[in-house]
Amino acid sequence: MKRIIGERDLEETPFSEEDALAVYRDIVRTRRFDERAVALQRRGWMSGYPPYKGQEASQVGAAHALADDDWLVPTYRSNALQIAHGVPMSDIFLFRRGHPEFTSDHEYNVFPQAVPIATQIPHAAGLGMARNYRGDEQAVLCYFGDGATSEGDFHEGLNFAGVFDAPVVFFCENNDWAISLPRERQTASATIAQKAEAYGFDGVQVDGNDPLAVLETTLEALECARDGEPVLVESLTYRQGAHTTSDDPTRYRDERDDLPEWRTADPLERYETYLRAQGVLDDDLVETIREDVEAELEDAIEVAETTPAPEPTDVFDPVYSDLSPRLADQRDWLEGFLETHDVQELEH
Repeated sequence: MKRIIGERDLEETPFSEEDALAVYRDIVRTRRFDERAVALQRRGWMSGYPPYKGQEASQVGAAHALADDDWLVPTYRSNALQIAHGVPMSDIFLFRRGHPEFTSDHEYNVFPQAVPIATQIPHAAGLGMARNYRGDEQAVLCYFGDGATSEGDFHEGLNFAGVFDAPVVFFCENNDWAISLPRERQTASATIAQKAEAYGFDGVQVDGNDPLAVLETTLEALECARDGEPVLVESLTYRQGAHTTSDDPTRYRDERDDLPEWRTADPLERYETYLRAQGVLDDDLVETIREDVEAELEDAIEVAETTPAPEPTDVFDPVYSDLSPRLADQRDWLEGFLETHDVQELEH
């Protein structure tokens, strides 16, 4: 398993001080985003939210490995990965408030978040196959949790990628829980990474709470993918909070004394300690970064709050170029209903 913290000084890695600090900034950014998102959901600002506290190092490290024109295929818990890749915070907030992701004006190649478990994995394999047919140079990073490896989509997607040499890195963020089901109840395999052998390509494990190790591992995996060799990366981390804001983990989870300390430690504190020891981070810089993040968050929330809510009939617009008579009738009925009823009263 690859690790840098505790094993290598920064000067022994391929990363500069600027690289290391850029990763730190994004871990702080995504941690504060997660904390504010949970607080906003609790006051009814959005309907639901999947926290990712404890997994920031894993996602930020993977995001920093992506080239600007690579494709990211995310799922619902990959908000830190998307933000660190360049997706505006306001876009994530707007999505959680009912706006479609494809209306964003950012220029990154990011698929819409997949909420059904593992359905994005065959899509990623197909996207990689399409890249081969077109002769493009991009690679694909497909993010999913350990629970997704219990779905048929996982096996079908990896099998296609292996057969057709799809340039895909399958990035499994193993946080030890699939909602209330622990990892040992999902698979008898010693690791998730070793499952790649069945499909004819390599699988690797990395300390997912070590962002530089994740960055290095994902960079290497993406280079293999661009050469036509898919890779399965298992990033070992831990979900510190609930599965979603509608979940109560105290009903099924006690403290995991059987897991090593590095697995359950706070990745932000761990990385900050490492950077201070390397002489690249001090109190003044930490305070400056936190102030900048708070300002960015306030701007993102303001954008989300001042963006008009989508109209109910908008659901018909981006799906079909020409509506069938039946759908046209349904849209007309909905428009007529809304004209004669107070929507706010209906909501109450």
